[in-house]
Amino acid sequence: MTMQGAPDPESEQGRVGAEPGRTHVSAAGLRARGWTDGIVRRLLGEPDRLSAHPRFRSAPWTRMYRVERVEAAEQSAEFRSGAAFRSGVAFAARRSGAVRKAAGRRGRESVARRRREVLARILAEPIDVPRMDAGELARRAVEHRARREREATAGAASTTNALGAPRPPRSPNPPRSPSPLLTDPASLDRWTVDYLRHRLSPYDELLEGLSSREGRGRAAALLRQRILAAIAEAYPGLAAECERQVRNQQLGPPAGEISAHSD
Repeated sequence: MTMQGAPDPESEQGRVGAEPGRTHVSAAGLRARGWTDGIVRRLLGEPDRLSAHPRFRSAPWTRMYRVERVEAAEQSAEFRSGAAFRSGVAFAARRSGAVRKAAGRRGRESVARRRREVLARILAEPIDVPRMDAGELARRAVEHRARREREATAGAASTTNALGAPRPPRSPNPPRSPSPLLTDPASLDRWTVDYLRHRLSPYDELLEGLSSREGRGRAAALLRQRILAAIAEAYPGLAAECERQVRNQQLGPPAGEISAHSD
């Protein structure tokens, strides 16, 4: 037998062209049969021969092991227990991967189903716009706008000046809201639509439980679009402002199609 660990003392022609596949197994062949490098070292030790690459002389020598020794080692209890363990690990890995894929698929299906349900509910929900005469609506819209501006100013103002000294107390009588008659029509329409949207904010409950991952932004845009369409139907004089807000917020179809989404 050829000395273990030494190149096969064959002629150059035989060493390059011969393929001892019938009598020997390469290290790659062992791995294909379920061997690991550690088990090869423990059960087989040094290779029975070293074979040169059939085409590239500069390639590393290939470790070759006699088939008889390989088959005998594969019958040992140590190899069988290791093979069973490796098979179990591979099966567990495959099963874990399959479980993760199935869970991911179920999660995506659940997200898509939840999104469809919310969008369908938004499309089906009647939007009940509060009705009132033009004068009362304008008065409330202006008051609502003034109240929001006061709240914004109060929230931004500090209680101390730049030197840390307390600021003088605010006037107990803040300025009164401007008269609707003194407000330009475009601003009044904008304030009125904003006021009505504020009155319809309870419809935001339709979005409850919908996360950004599930398309909350799209659902919220659809809800705002339906609310603006309902306002335009209830108050035709505000239709132009509703259409402007649809365009500016990119809520969906062109302004000319807003009536198609009204109740």
